[in-house]
Parts: sequence; C-alpha cells; structure tokens
Amino acid sequence: MEEIDQAIVAALTADGRLSYTDLAERVGLSVSAVHQRVRRLEQRGVIKGYAARVSFEALDLPLTAFVAIRPFDPSQPDDAPERLAHLPEIDSCYSVAGEDFYLLLVRVAGPADLERVLQEIRISANVTTRTTVVLSTPYEHRPPKIAEPAYQHRLRGAPPEPTTP
Repeated sequence: MEEIDQAIVAALTADGRLSYTDLAERVGLSVSAVHQRVRRLEQRGVIKGYAARVSFEALDLPLTAFVAIRPFDPSQPDDAPERLAHLPEIDSCYSVAGEDFYLLLVRVAGPADLERVLQEIRISANVTTRTTVVLSTPYEHRPPKIAEPAYQHRLRGAPPEPTTP
C-alpha cells in the first residue's frame, strides 16, 4: 500500500468521522484526491466500513464473556457459525487454532441471560462450551499500527525519525 494511503487509513482509524477537507489537510492532498483514494480503499476492502462505538453498559448489556466452543463430534459438519447466527447476543465469532474451534464474544444483561445464551449455544450448535467472563476492559478497538510515512514529518515540520536497516 502506498504511503499516502497508509496515512489516510491511519487518520481514519483514529477518527472515522473526519471530513474529506480535514483528511486532505492531514495528508497533504486536495479534497478530490483524498475522496478518490478513500473510495478506492473502500472498493479494495482496505476500509470495510464506518461504525459508532457504543457503550454496552448504556445499552443495558454490561456483562461481556468469551465463549470457546468445540463440537461433541468433530466428524460432523463445521457449521457452528451458521447455526449460531440467529443469536443476537453473539457480538463476534472467531475461528481459532488450538483445542477449540470457535471463540464467541457474547454481550448480555447479566448472569441469568448468559446462562440462557450458553444453553442456546449448546443446543443450537451441538457443542461444548468453556466460558470466561470479562471483569473489565482496559482497552479495545485499538487502531492498527501503521508506519507514519516519511513525508508526514515534513508536513508537521518535524525532522524524520532515523530508520535502522
């Protein structure tokens, strides 16, 4: 990916609500050039979308848990994600390496709801579960580390940091 595209991605990752004008100013391009580059990044799938980050506590979903699942019979079809897609409490489903097949991120109102969802997961997907309840979240949704392009230092008026071979 070109340096200018990396700078655009880094800026949008930090603040997805940047206007094209502000984004153009940050990366040193015209508004129309930035607009074209963002559209190309979206078309290439580099930028997958834009979303609001919400407080799950404010939505009355304060309990977060990771639920590791594995099938009772590994010879059966690997269709757990499809079998569980109807459960809105499952925020994310990750295919993982190791003993478990999938790791689910679940958000619910409380322990009784978690117990109900676990039962639904077991029945719907014919799996065993192992649950870890989240006590606190020091951070999440951290932006990826993207190297700052060399020209960015010139735009800020700072000398470039030395690179090591």
